[in-house]
Amino acid sequence: MTTHYDPTTHADGTPTPVGEDGGPPSAAPPAHRQPRPSRRPRLARVWRGRPEDPRWVRPAFLGLLLATALLYLYNLSASGYANSFYSAAVQAGSQSWKAFFFGSLDAGNAITVDKPPAALWPMALAVRIFGLSSWSILVPEVLMGVGTVAVVYAAVRRRFSPAAGLIAGAVLALTPVAALMFRFNNPDALLALLMSVACYLVVRALEDGRSKWLVWAGAAIGFAFLAKTLQAFLILPALALVYGVCAPVRLRKRLGQLALATAAVVVSGGWWVAVVELWPASSRPYIGGSQNNSFLELTFGYNGLGRLNGEETGSVGGGGGGMGGGGGGQWGETGWDRMFNSEIGGQISWLLPAALILLVAGLVATRRAARTDGARASFLVWGGSLLMTAAVFSYMAGIFHQYYTVALAPYLAAVTGMGAATLWERRERPWASIALAAAVTASAAWGYVLLNRTPDYLPWLKVPVLVGGLVAALGLVFAGRLGRRTALAAAGLGLVAALAAPTAYTLSTVREGHSGSIVTAGPAGASMGGGPGGGRFPGGGNPPGQGQSQGQGQGQGQGGPGGGGFPGGGTAPGAGGTNQNGQTPNGQAPNGQNGGPAGGPTGEGGRTGAGGGGMGGLLNGAEVGSEAKKLLETDADAYTWAAAAIGSQNAASYQLGTGAPVMAIGGFNGTDPSPTLAQFKKYVADGRIHYFIGGGAGGGMGGDSGSASQITSWVEDNFKEVTVGSATFYDLTSPTA
Repeated sequence: MTTHYDPTTHADGTPTPVGEDGGPPSAAPPAHRQPRPSRRPRLARVWRGRPEDPRWVRPAFLGLLLATALLYLYNLSASGYANSFYSAAVQAGSQSWKAFFFGSLDAGNAITVDKPPAALWPMALAVRIFGLSSWSILVPEVLMGVGTVAVVYAAVRRRFSPAAGLIAGAVLALTPVAALMFRFNNPDALLALLMSVACYLVVRALEDGRSKWLVWAGAAIGFAFLAKTLQAFLILPALALVYGVCAPVRLRKRLGQLALATAAVVVSGGWWVAVVELWPASSRPYIGGSQNNSFLELTFGYNGLGRLNGEETGSVGGGGGGMGGGGGGQWGETGWDRMFNSEIGGQISWLLPAALILLVAGLVATRRAARTDGARASFLVWGGSLLMTAAVFSYMAGIFHQYYTVALAPYLAAVTGMGAATLWERRERPWASIALAAAVTASAAWGYVLLNRTPDYLPWLKVPVLVGGLVAALGLVFAGRLGRRTALAAAGLGLVAALAAPTAYTLSTVREGHSGSIVTAGPAGASMGGGPGGGRFPGGGNPPGQGQSQGQGQGQGQGGPGGGGFPGGGTAPGAGGTNQNGQTPNGQAPNGQNGGPAGGPTGEGGRTGAGGGGMGGLLNGAEVGSEAKKLLETDADAYTWAAAAIGSQNAASYQLGTGAPVMAIGGFNGTDPSPTLAQFKKYVADGRIHYFIGGGAGGGMGGDSGSASQITSWVEDNFKEVTVGSATFYDLTSPTA
């Protein structure tokens, strides 16, 4: 129907529409007669991206995500159950909603893991849907890695350029420790993702001063607390300070917004804590890692201040490392250069010198900008998070492992992308081109040093990395005078030289399986040692059984505390090439095939950490032979726990191998006072436990006075011993007298 216009007009000069009969125009056709919108434009927008972007931007971004996913999925099942400690909790959570909520190690809800459970929830849901397997446990971690790359790209791309975002995303994806932990089931993957989301949301809040972005950032940090407790708060001072100074609203409103964000942190992280603390202790599992069955004690003690001062009650070796620059505690050297040393450097520090140069250069470039300048605020958000986290890691005297440094990877990647883009735009200024050349030179030179620490691994690579970086740096010095194509060639060569060495370590990482409690990225020898504290067993030696674990995990135990062996003078079961069942570990059997669960001391060709099989039974699981499996599975449904074992890793291995709940006496280290001897006797009297597994983590790390040792002695004195292969069990339904 034709629409005409009345000669009379509105006040703004527009004519009044009328129908053919002079009245108002007819209504629109009914919905069922209207043509359906085509889906092609929407799909095209997904592929095309922003209209103002060059056509290559969105395909390049999607290609980055796809390449990251394929890289991290490659050979994923080689890690089996990875860290059997967390995999057992995932299995328990897939069987019991109570275990799911509390993060129990077993479906019988005897004890929890020593972290809050948020990182377990995605994996437990996947196992509920797809069944227990290596892939159902580890694919959620891969998706977190891809998501983290996407978040870092989005944050950098918003304020800078698509190229800056792609550089940042590529740097993150190709960082060796990121490739390790986004394929592993420790809580660090979720923590890194949520910290990246928090930084992104703060950057969004700094653009327009809207409260909702800051509140959502607080919620992300609060939920990250439920993944790895106080580590989530390391970047809070930097984020709060940057927003308090740089936000584009009045000071009074800034303070109010920060108060709202703080409330969001408390609510999103505190609801679970409140439920656990108010829940009657008699009807919930014991809080693993605590000495008083309190999550607050765990948070501020073992997982809190104890990590800073080295006084973690119940820790391996009993704590006691002192802080101080260059100090040598039981968890490795502390000091400003810790991120660069032989234990940590190959995990994270490849582009760290360049990132520091680019951070300083970026702040210099924006020094005259307004207080609310978004580019400078982005440098402060990501750079402040990088510096704050690195400083704490460098000087913390408590438990510290190499893989913790994955928390630095998103910050480092974002700073690198932002700094490179900022200096490239200013390359006609001599200082900018020189700074860009210095960053490339630092990356190439440091890459040469790190590659030289593993002289048998790709010995030909270090020279091209160094030479290529120096040639690129020379070209970048004159980038402002060269033609665009020549300058781009120099920049491309510099990027390749900077990423070649970490890419090689990353490819080495994904080619291998990794299992146990302490894992490292890169080839064998990339990080010295594989024991507590990022390479050393307390006392400076190697963990029992530590040798050349590459391959079948063969080696001779030596160097533990007290001169060789397990705490208390014994030898850890499963240490070295064989375990307490007398079998060679086989990480290729995620469902118990070939004699046991994946995630034992080492996998086929896999490793728990550079150079070490680790402390079997404490840091790594035991192998479950077919005969032992058959024994525990017999009448398992008639008991709350098919068995009880000293230490969580031993219990986890048998639980994963049989599918039946296994009680972990003493928690991870065997030092938690749960259960007490009296409680254990009652469980036995009530017929709730079938077998006690002999050996374990040295009878408890607490020595003869610990409840684990008391329980062991009582069982050995009062119950019938059953030998299966070389493993020892005690039938708790058959007293000796």
